[in-house]
Amino acid sequence: MKINIEVDLTPDEARRMLGLPDLAPMQEELVAQISDQIKRNVAYIDPELLVKTALPVGLEGVDRLQKVLWSVAKSAVGDGGGAAKSDSPAPKKAAKSRSRRS
Repeated sequence: MKINIEVDLTPDEARRMLGLPDLAPMQEELVAQISDQIKRNVAYIDPELLVKTALPVGLEGVDRLQKVLWSVAKSAVGDGGGAAKSDSPAPKKAAKSRSRRS
């Protein structure tokens, strides 16, 4: 004996049939909140002002700018910062040696 049962349901109908809650309104609200927060945070970033404040200081300013950009990149990736810490002393030494020559 062979029995075949075919059910033709949309995902919404299947969700209601199983008694699962409708999370679409909550998801839409959450996405809207995250979108608003991103828009607010992007407004604070002014690349031109960042470069203008860093470059007049000289090589130290460039080093600071590099550190800021590294920290932003590490936070975006979620890196703990193990490799970048070992690289940071080398540019400082180069900057100091250049300033001694002049």
